[in-house]
Amino acid sequence: MIWRSAATNLLSLAGAVVGGLSLPAIALAHGVLIQARNAPAVLIEAAYDSGEPMVNAQVQVYAPNDPQTPIFTGVTDAVGRYTFTPDQPGNWEVSVRQAGHGDITVVPVAADNTITQDFTNSTELTGVQRFITAGAVIWGCIGTALYFRRGKR
Repeated sequence: MIWRSAATNLLSLAGAVVGGLSLPAIALAHGVLIQARNAPAVLIEAAYDSGEPMVNAQVQVYAPNDPQTPIFTGVTDAVGRYTFTPDQPGNWEVSVRQAGHGDITVVPVAADNTITQDFTNSTELTGVQRFITAGAVIWGCIGTALYFRRGKR
């Protein structure tokens, strides 16, 4: 009789444990609604001059009708990308910054929310710009040397 009641108690305990484990899962479950839609979006790819992506860089996007307040803010992903969906045509300003480095570019968006022209915002100097910069540095060095060479009068 004692064995039978112990077995019954053990089965009751096992049933309570199994039932107790399944109840919180039911009680804690939440519904999920996932929606998808087609929307033209602008993909920004940010990288340093070396080609290394700007990972987790701060991004601010300004609408054409309000260039003072960012309408979208976020960070770039693991490969330096950020996507936003413009809601009007015009010139959208995009600022990407990270650790003192960054730039602002203008993305021209057409009425159908597509970029009106493909472009790359590169800060790399052209050959002519390099030549002018080198000439200015050399001219500055010569001028400084001549200034200090003249001595006191």
